[in-house]
Amino acid sequence: MKKKIFLTISFLLTLTFNGYAQQTGDVNGDHEINIADINAVINIILDGSGFITAADVNGDHEINIADINAVINIILGGSEEGDWVDLGLPSGTLWATRNIGASSPEDYGDYFAWGETEPKESYDLYTYKWWKSWCESGNTYWGYSKYCNSSSAYMGNPDDRTELDPEDDAATVNWGSDARMPSSEQFQELISSCTRQWTQRNGVNGNLIIGPNGNTIFLPAAGVYYLEMLDRAGSSVLYWSRTVAGPVGAYYLRGSSVFSDERYYGFTVRAVRVPQD
Repeated sequence: MKKKIFLTISFLLTLTFNGYAQQTGDVNGDHEINIADINAVINIILDGSGFITAADVNGDHEINIADINAVINIILGGSEEGDWVDLGLPSGTLWATRNIGASSPEDYGDYFAWGETEPKESYDLYTYKWWKSWCESGNTYWGYSKYCNSSSAYMGNPDDRTELDPEDDAATVNWGSDARMPSSEQFQELISSCTRQWTQRNGVNGNLIIGPNGNTIFLPAAGVYYLEMLDRAGSSVLYWSRTVAGPVGAYYLRGSSVFSDERYYGFTVRAVRVPQD
């Protein structure tokens, strides 16, 4: 009997170790993933210790706050790359089961201004990363320093980009190179190919998206941050795309349509991934 118990325990320990071995996030190498690993990443950032592979938890070849967030997501029960659902879309696009920064499908997660990769305390034009001023002939002018055309460019230097670079994509920076914010076309495909039901899940309002193959994702109605205020939480489903809209805007999903608005608002982000052949 003792031998049987010993073998059973050994088998369970082997399963646990194998499951662990497939994860990342063990920054300090103690075979556990906990707050000590968060502190280890923080110390590496503060000490300027250089690039340490174990601390690059999200795999973007940088060590910064995104790796701290990735460890937190692992501790809360997710993974730095999230879980993906095949909705049976014509493009083959996979959609994440939860928002960036969320620990469950019902959790709102983090809010981002468009083209920014970290949440912040206040969301307005003058705290927006890509909005800058310059002086010319005694006058002060303002413009976009990136993702701008000739009518909105900082110091008259347009770049005419049409979508976010990976280093400015909140999904890529926080979840790794396979994750992207959806394009406006991917939102349109979601709308045209899927059915939508307004529902409540674990006490949270939102849209249940049902794919052609019957698989589903839940998009919580997380609302929008402006300045330091959260507005329309529980009533509005608002998600950024990665696509530029005109000189000062970006496209976003609102309910069952794609609209454009100014980029400094704080919306939630749901990542997509297109499998490679």
